[in-house]
Amino acid sequence: MRIFSITNQKGGCGKTTTAVNLAASLAANNRKVLLIDLDPQAHATLGLNIKAEENIYNVLSKLTYKKAKLADIVKNVGENFDIAPSNIVLSTLEQELSGEIGRESRLKETLDNFQGNYDYILIDCPPNLGILTVNAIRASKEIIIPVGASRFSFEGLNQLIEIIDLIKARLNHNVAYRVLVTNFDSRLRHAFKMLDKIKASFADALYSNIIHVNIKLQEAQNEGACIFSYDKYCRGAKDYFSLSREIITQEKEPRQVTQRIPSRLEKEMQNIIKEKLPKLRGVTFSISAPQAKEVYVTGDFNNWQLDDAVRMQQNNGKWQKRINLHHGRYHYRFVIDGKWLEDPDNAQKEINPFGELNSLIEI
Repeated sequence: MRIFSITNQKGGCGKTTTAVNLAASLAANNRKVLLIDLDPQAHATLGLNIKAEENIYNVLSKLTYKKAKLADIVKNVGENFDIAPSNIVLSTLEQELSGEIGRESRLKETLDNFQGNYDYILIDCPPNLGILTVNAIRASKEIIIPVGASRFSFEGLNQLIEIIDLIKARLNHNVAYRVLVTNFDSRLRHAFKMLDKIKASFADALYSNIIHVNIKLQEAQNEGACIFSYDKYCRGAKDYFSLSREIITQEKEPRQVTQRIPSRLEKEMQNIIKEKLPKLRGVTFSISAPQAKEVYVTGDFNNWQLDDAVRMQQNNGKWQKRINLHHGRYHYRFVIDGKWLEDPDNAQKEINPFGELNSLIEI
């Protein structure tokens, strides 16, 4: 069983959005997931329209008049997906635990005695570095740190990592962390500058998948649903599904399953691939840029997004990327170290709404 804390003291970085939708994505990949809402604001609980009389406070508090076990408060969200809900009363636990010996291990002791049969436990932490967050980190082996592509979100990283290192040293608890870039707006050059800065600082502890800005993620929260229940074909669903795949590939031990039954979402995606793939044709885009550090090719074939799917590979100063496209007519441009350019080797061009040139390709 893998236990993750999802934490960042900076608000607005997509922490709860990641907790909810990553849990749903792992569940869609046939993993059994428990999401523990350890945030007194209870945004994960509210964002999934969960109502419960008992919550995680009743499990962790010794002063509550209605003591409960973790298994007693778990609510089902969907197939393979459960949640341990939260409530504003959880905010009083910080004061309750302040004078207790071993206060930082209350959640760990609870999980050590928990008999739930889960592949993953995700803990949505409060947006601070208090006792609850320390409890979550102490109970986890892995940490996901969502970081928006902004300066203020980036600046708070060092403080959080200092706390993680302090817990390692004082509690002799080894925990690994990875940074997840969220709220990435590929229309903004500033976002790419911040992405480069994050990559330079955390190259060895960075998820390759990026969570892009997508209004559907906010709409899903407002409707009290995960993104797969609200719009499983939107960009946000694709990003979180890809992230879950990346995390699954890091599983150290193969799951003991005699015959794996694909989830309904996986079956639908497989059917879409089977239907669309024969209609696609491979096209190789190339450009010479020997001094460039990073080059992308993007266009209306991918809604002008910039991500690893369109990142080009260098070979002796020439950058190339092969992309499968449907028959049709496409506008495209290259992005060389953040600078947008048309294809110098393609005479077919058209002026775009910004007064610049797009290159054209017809398949």
